[in-house]
Amino acid sequence: MHALAEELWDFPRSLTGDGVRATFEVLRTHLPDLTVHEVPSGTQAFDWVVPDEWNIRDASLIGPDGAHIIDFRASNVHVVGYSDAIDATMSLDELQPHLHSDPEHPDAIPYVTSYYNRTWGLCLPHATREQLKPGDYRVRIDSTLEPGSLTYGELVLPGDTADEVFISTYICHPSLANNELSGPVVSVALALWLMQQPTRRFTYRFVFVPETIGAITYLSRNLEHLQASVVAGYNLTCIGDEGDYSYLASRLGTLPIDRIARRVVATRPQPVVYSYLDRGSDERQYGMPGVDLPLISLMRTKYGSYPQYHSSADDLTFVTPAGLQGGFELVRDCIEAFEAAVFYRATVLGEPQLGRRGLYHAMHGRTVADVILLRTHVLAYADGRHSVDDMVELFDRPRADIEAVITELLEHGLLEEVPPTKGP
Repeated sequence: MHALAEELWDFPRSLTGDGVRATFEVLRTHLPDLTVHEVPSGTQAFDWVVPDEWNIRDASLIGPDGAHIIDFRASNVHVVGYSDAIDATMSLDELQPHLHSDPEHPDAIPYVTSYYNRTWGLCLPHATREQLKPGDYRVRIDSTLEPGSLTYGELVLPGDTADEVFISTYICHPSLANNELSGPVVSVALALWLMQQPTRRFTYRFVFVPETIGAITYLSRNLEHLQASVVAGYNLTCIGDEGDYSYLASRLGTLPIDRIARRVVATRPQPVVYSYLDRGSDERQYGMPGVDLPLISLMRTKYGSYPQYHSSADDLTFVTPAGLQGGFELVRDCIEAFEAAVFYRATVLGEPQLGRRGLYHAMHGRTVADVILLRTHVLAYADGRHSVDDMVELFDRPRADIEAVITELLEHGLLEEVPPTKGP
C-alpha cells in the first residue's frame, strides 16, 4: 500500500483533469476490471452541475532577485486548486492578496482550493512569506479551465447474493498522503483481499470519486440501484497514519453496521467514535435524507484532527506502512463481522402465543422463568436489524444461551433468517 502511494504521489489531482486519469491508469494495473467513467461538464447532478475540467502543467513565483520562491515541480500543493492561468509581473503589494500561508504551521505549505470561484492563487510556507522583499515578482500559472469531464472509477465484485456492500473513497487531492492517498490504496488492498476469499456473501461495489461533487454525481446516476441493493456502506478517508482508530456513525446511528463498527473500533488502541454531527467527508452525501444509504466512515485520525491536515506536512512520512496496515485491518474486520452476522425476523405479528407451543409456563406465577424471558427478548429484537452479536451485547447473555433459544424458535417456525434490514 505504501509503495502504491509513493507511485501516485506526484500526480496533480483535482476534481477533474489528467492527474485523476493518470491515477486511474495506475490503479487499473492492480484492478484490471476497474471501470472508468467520464461525465461531461455541465451535466446536472441533483442540485449541482459538473464543473469545467481543470488541468495544471506548471507554476512558479520568481522574486525581484531572480530566485525561484515557488516551483510547482517541487510541490503541486503550491497552486490553489482550480486557479486561472496567469503570466504577469506585479509588485509585492499586488501579489499578497493571492498568496496563502498558515501562521500556525509556518513551515508547511497549506492546501487551498477555489473550485467554484474564478481566481488564482499560490501557497507557500508562512516563514517564507514573511521573508519576501518589496519589488517586482514574476507570477506564472500554466493551467486551463474549460469544458471537459469529471472522471470516476467503479469496481463490482459479485457475491453469493445481490445485496451490496458499498465502499467509497475520494480521488481529488494532489500530493497529500493521509487525506488523499490512504483511502484509495487501502481500497485497492481491500478489493484484492476480497478477490482472494473463497466465497463472498455480499456483492462489493467500490467507487473512487472526486469528493463531494463526485459522490453527488455518482448518486445522481445510480441512486435507485443503490437504495435497492446496498445493505452496508463504508466511506474510507484519512486511514493511513499511526494515530486514532475512528468510526463516524451513520446519520441515524443505529444501523447494524454502526453496532459492528463500535465493537470493532473498541478493540483497538486509541478508539474514537464520532457522531454524524461531526461529518465532513462524503458520508454527508450518502447519508442525506432522500438518499439514506446505510453508510459509516472509517478512519485512523479523523480529517481536521491532526496538525498536518490540508498541508504539505501530510506526506509519506506521516502515512506509514504500519498505519496503512492498521487502517486496512480495521475495515477488513468490520467487513468480516458483517459477512458473519446473522439476522432473524419473527414470522408472526405481535407476540406469539408461546404457551400452546410448550414454550411458556403452564401455570403463571409472580415471576417469569429466565429462559422464557430470554425467548421473549429474542422475539422482540428479531427485526432483521439486530444480529446475534447485537443480542449478546444487548441482553448481556452468553452466545450459547441465545443460540439455543434461536434454534428452538426456528424449530417452532417463529423465526426466519433474513438479510440485514437497511433501516434503523
